Amino acid sequence: MTGSARIRTGKHGEDIAVAYLIKRGYHIIERNYTCLFGEIDIVAKDKNTLVFVEVKSRKSEDFGDPQLAVGLGKQKKMSRISLKYLEEKNLYPCDARFDVVAVKMLPAGNTIELIQNAFELAL
Repeated sequence: MTGSARIRTGKHGEDIAVAYLIKRGYHIIERNYTCLFGEIDIVAKDKNTLVFVEVKSRKSEDFGDPQLAVGLGKQKKMSRISLKYLEEKNLYPCDARFDVVAVKMLPAGNTIELIQNAFELAL
């Protein structure tokens, strides 16, 4: 898959994830928050909890479940970005967690899996 096709797949997966999260009662605060350390796909509120959401999308099952791509390296990166976000927005202290939304866009139809509290802060 070319870089531009991968970006389109990711963007479409994020759009699907946002719609899914809104249906589940999440309030979307920000999409594609970027800082020096990288990007977080979605920042949302689930009741009183701030949620940093990583969206992983796949158009085939060749490489396994999308959520398997959120390894320790990605967790550490998201942790650094989330701490920067909290600092930048003056949100300390607050309840926060990391969720992963796995989107499979297959010919048979889309499947969406939400993994709440997918991992702990990893530094």
